[in-house]
Amino acid sequence: MAGGTPVLMALDAGTGSIRAALFEPNGRMVALAQREYIHPATAQPGGLDFDTAHNWKLALTCISQAIADWGGDPADIAAISTTSMREGMVLYGPDGSELWACPNADARGVEEAAELIRTGLAAQIYDTAGDWVAITAPPRLLWLRRHAPELMSQVRHMTMLSDWLLFKLCGEFVTDPTVASSSALVDLEARDWSVELVEACGLDPAVLPQIVEPGSVVGAVKSEVASATGLLTGTPVVVGGADTQLGLLGQGIVDSSTVTVLGGSFWQTTAIHDRPIIDPQRRLRTLCHVTDGSWMQEGIGFWSGLAMRWVRDALLDPDRTLGGSAWERSEAMVAAVPPGSNGVWAILSNVMQADRWRHAAPGFLGIDITDPAGTGLAAMARATMEAAAYVSRAHMEILEELRGGPFSNAVFAGGASASRTWRRIVAATLDRPTAVPSTKEATALGCAICAGVGAGIWPDLATGAAAVRSDQEQVDVTDEERTAYAGLYLKWRQVYPAMTDLTERTPLQPMWAAPGSELSVER
Repeated sequence: MAGGTPVLMALDAGTGSIRAALFEPNGRMVALAQREYIHPATAQPGGLDFDTAHNWKLALTCISQAIADWGGDPADIAAISTTSMREGMVLYGPDGSELWACPNADARGVEEAAELIRTGLAAQIYDTAGDWVAITAPPRLLWLRRHAPELMSQVRHMTMLSDWLLFKLCGEFVTDPTVASSSALVDLEARDWSVELVEACGLDPAVLPQIVEPGSVVGAVKSEVASATGLLTGTPVVVGGADTQLGLLGQGIVDSSTVTVLGGSFWQTTAIHDRPIIDPQRRLRTLCHVTDGSWMQEGIGFWSGLAMRWVRDALLDPDRTLGGSAWERSEAMVAAVPPGSNGVWAILSNVMQADRWRHAAPGFLGIDITDPAGTGLAAMARATMEAAAYVSRAHMEILEELRGGPFSNAVFAGGASASRTWRRIVAATLDRPTAVPSTKEATALGCAICAGVGAGIWPDLATGAAAVRSDQEQVDVTDEERTAYAGLYLKWRQVYPAMTDLTERTPLQPMWAAPGSELSVER
């Protein structure tokens, strides 16, 4: 240590961007560097690649910029930890080089998912690992064995994306229960790899990394990383975890009475349990949470946040000249539009049904060409916000059914919660007392808590979460707003299925077709 205030670094590979953040032990963020990226489509339908070479360069750039913007002594960086989107995975050769990688939304294994369903293995995977074969490892591994056998013969290691960041930093292959469980190869009850499932997918269990709990020190920053970033060689590298679970940790969410909506590129509506509850109707997914003896159940709003980025880039600021002010401009626009967006409906994410997740073709309905002011860009932007809130409400209702009672309160966090209009829409639609944490980088903060435990600043994750827990602002909505959105939500539950049926009967392409869903199997 150089003697200054210690800081903790979080490195986060999200769905739409990679970022590096620095936090003081009181939870104050002192630097944030971010680079957006895209995941190139492959020649295979539904296939997406994760460009490890390019994206690692972006990671190094973010680390370097965060240190420079902070302006402190790198010797005061007590530890670095990592987090990422779930489901994304990386395969490595004998020398540790990356052979193949994909992000979370990769959906190339359509036929293989159907095969898993026909053989009954998909049901076994769900009952053991808590997730369906839509965007998890089993169909991808089978696809690779069928279409890239030479590549698979070279595989000596497999990790998830958060683990890939750890490996790049310190050269160690290791994972944790939260991100490992997103592979659908983990026995939830045991919080460890299911050898039976792994072997059923044709994978040698020896290629899988050891599972350790978040907050464990696993190595030290390599010299080549240090020279490229400004980090010091030997800085402790600490296991973090999956983005959603660390987002909950960063907010201090440990109470099962709270439903939490995390608004990022994807939206997750989540609840914490003290046992691994598996949805008997196979709607939602269950994953390990950050502390031993806790599990998280969630419904996913597919691309709910990314849809607003599309509004920004395609409609509001197509030339990307306005920068951050584009969002400020959209906030003023949508605030002036009443609930219901003057009759405009955004058709985007559907309610999650893990074993047949069917999406409609994305689009906008109800546009009045005689009223461009009322049903133009502002209404479309607000309708996009409302669509995310509706799917979150649907997921909350399923979570309440599975837990056997209503939630007493709600938390809305993540980047989307920075919008005061979006806050009001979500709070009114959920119809629960709703709070917004002051920190907008909850996942990065949760990751920093893991780093702090590894550095010895806190004895455990719960203590760290309590130490950095931010203030929360209650969202005030009127009875009129609650009543309006109660009716609008019921109408959306009628409109969306009709659009899904239309998509299936016509040449329209769905927003996303999950491997293993009725739609993707039929197509």
